[in-house]
Amino acid sequence: MNFERIKEKLNILADAAKYDVSCSSSGSNRKNKDKGLGNASNGICHTYTEDGRCVSLLKILLTNHCIFDCAYCVTRKSNDIKRAAFKIQEVVDLTINFYRRNYIEGLFLSSGIFKNPDYTMERLIAVAKKLREEENFNGYIHLKSIPGASDELMYEAGLYADRLSVNIEIPTISGLKLLAPDKKHEDFAKPMLKVRNEIIRHKNEKKLIKSTPKYAPAGQSTQMIVGATGESDKDVMYSATYFYKKFNMKRVYYSGYVPVMKDARLPSIGTQVPMLRENRLYQTDWLLRFYGFSVNEILNDHHPNLDIDVDPKLSWALRNLHHFPVDINTADKRMLARIPGIGMRSVHKIMNGRKYRKLNWEHLKNMGVALNRAKYFIVCNSRYWERRDLDSERIKGMILQNSTGKFRNQYSNQLSLFS
Repeated sequence: MNFERIKEKLNILADAAKYDVSCSSSGSNRKNKDKGLGNASNGICHTYTEDGRCVSLLKILLTNHCIFDCAYCVTRKSNDIKRAAFKIQEVVDLTINFYRRNYIEGLFLSSGIFKNPDYTMERLIAVAKKLREEENFNGYIHLKSIPGASDELMYEAGLYADRLSVNIEIPTISGLKLLAPDKKHEDFAKPMLKVRNEIIRHKNEKKLIKSTPKYAPAGQSTQMIVGATGESDKDVMYSATYFYKKFNMKRVYYSGYVPVMKDARLPSIGTQVPMLRENRLYQTDWLLRFYGFSVNEILNDHHPNLDIDVDPKLSWALRNLHHFPVDINTADKRMLARIPGIGMRSVHKIMNGRKYRKLNWEHLKNMGVALNRAKYFIVCNSRYWERRDLDSERIKGMILQNSTGKFRNQYSNQLSLFS
């Protein structure tokens, strides 16, 4: 083995994979068996498990050669970059060697498309199959599905991978036609639909036949590039909601557009999407999935983009002050979840606690409620703070002022540790 050449390939193909953020093993429960290598654990590739552990995976492309010329992609065929390709056995050896050295707990494998989608997908599957059957590797494997791959290959991929993902890339069909005219929306939707149907079928069969093999136990995910075509946050979140409902997505990831080369169809070089916009989209995603919000409540024609200076739940509350104040001791679960500063854990604590007594400010503080936000929107069994003469702008200003002061104090404390 030419170690210098392998190292060069690794540098090129690991760097090219950094633009894909859809890495997580949430929901996978693959266990070690027959004295094999590894366990699939919750949270892969620099994410955190529930107990606070940081875990990682080997995240690479099989190749950065590609037959397509998508304007937003660093590996587009017209881009003048160093090209490389791993052999199937090289990826297998790297994964096993890195795992044995405790560098990784799994593999995230994507690829540029070379020759055609089926040829590329076959090679991705071959890596996973060798790891499972020849190396007895039971760690986490995430395979990036290739748009346009056949149903037969998508089925086989799910038998070896913990998670599959097809990146939708651009949130709107019109944007995809503009920036990736060689690709079709149905090429993304077809493998997503196949994976969804197979996951459902295998789960149903598993109830009847215990020996039914697992199929993509961590589900499927997708990723959208934000800011490449001028779409609004409303467009992005309506697309995300569609994929959650239509294909039972485990996660939708949002990746701010990073300028990679000059192209008249794209924002100018140096115009990068703020990280805070990504953060606001993830917060909105969370509200839609776990807090009972609908897209049109947070984003609509009058408010098509998220506020950058405040989180989406606070923004909604400030625009809907007629729903407040909420009485902590009588409000239903849905309304409690809409109060800024109160998360779902606190909602459950409040609902349990008020069975035994009326709750006051001290109780809420002990439950972990962020009173610096919540106090403007609630009443409870005390009058420590029940001022109701503030409009939305004044409330927003006071919250931002308190948040800025808190951040400044934290920053000063951190600096003192290094002085």
